[in-house]
Amino acid sequence: MTRLDGRAVDQLRDIHIETNFVKFPEGSVLVTCGNTKVLCCASVEMTAPRHVAEGTGWVTAEYSMLPRANRERSRRDVSKLKLSPRSAEIQRLIGRSLRAAVDLTMLPDMTITVDCDVLQGDGGTRTASVTGGFLALAMACNKLVSDGVLPASPVKHYVAAISAGIVDNVPMLDLCYEEDSSAMVDLNCVMNEQGELVELQGTGEGRAFTIAEQQQLVALCQKGIEELIARQKEILEG
Repeated sequence: MTRLDGRAVDQLRDIHIETNFVKFPEGSVLVTCGNTKVLCCASVEMTAPRHVAEGTGWVTAEYSMLPRANRERSRRDVSKLKLSPRSAEIQRLIGRSLRAAVDLTMLPDMTITVDCDVLQGDGGTRTASVTGGFLALAMACNKLVSDGVLPASPVKHYVAAISAGIVDNVPMLDLCYEEDSSAMVDLNCVMNEQGELVELQGTGEGRAFTIAEQQQLVALCQKGIEELIARQKEILEG
């Protein structure tokens, strides 16, 4: 099957990552996946939420789309009270994914908030937010170490995410907007560098799907995530 942009069914869109895109956050990344662009900024606060045990830290995320990030203008998320259900669900996913990457006991009484702002959306904004958000988080942790605030980085796993779906009965990786909007099945996958699943979201949009199809989509995602984590390692360890 020939895809709209000529990619193979198991091929990622072109990925470009620019670090330190913003001056003031402890970690910042502009991640571009095809025509999707997400700015991820990690900010450190020397306090933890009340629900966190004393001596333990917290990692959380906030997600929003600029009003004209999509083909039509959307309403601006003014406050958490007015946050759209979609944005609220996505930022919880990002937060859970990023917490799986760190040992919170190594962030004593600290909070790291990763803001993920979609500048341009063309499919895969939540997965790009996880992939870029991890980099911003890791950069912030490295800065805490270099500044002498922490003795060692609390990052214990690399984490990245990608989508896959079934379009016209063909499983394919990393759907763009046109593919995603016509997909029969849509699946978002978050994994660590050991190939372990952090989160899996699968939906039969146009039809139900089999366990065998689910496994095929997860295998596609694993291939893509391995490539994304290799890119993350080049940035953080290179």
